[in-house]
Amino acid sequence: MSANPPTIRVLAALIQRDGRWLLGQRPAHKRHGGQWEFPGGKVEPGETDVEALARELREELGLELVSLGAERCVMHDAGSPFEITFVEVEARGAPTALEHSALAWVAADEFGAYALAPSDVICATVLCDQRDAGAADRRAIT
Repeated sequence: MSANPPTIRVLAALIQRDGRWLLGQRPAHKRHGGQWEFPGGKVEPGETDVEALARELREELGLELVSLGAERCVMHDAGSPFEITFVEVEARGAPTALEHSALAWVAADEFGAYALAPSDVICATVLCDQRDAGAADRRAIT
């Protein structure tokens, strides 16, 4: 009987500006290469979530973390030890593709035009569902 490998915590930053979400295209040589993702990375031993996202945003995008918001989705990345937590993030600066092949600001209704990594597809669906539910709630109030 083999033990399950330990779960590795990964944080994905949900950065939204002017109604658009920041996506990065994964380099071809990495897992899910060429696919698009919400940027982020692994939490290193001894790091808090704030420290990890501050480091990842600086290393990958040249951004400064301003604040961490709500966790919107948590899921296991099939075929890996990664558990990805998608968290709302406010960041300062203009993003630069320091580790991604490309960056894009994408409206929720445009997610389908991007080949998203598997876990990111699920989170994008949740974001769209929550946006649609919020719009319905707003219509009901007025």
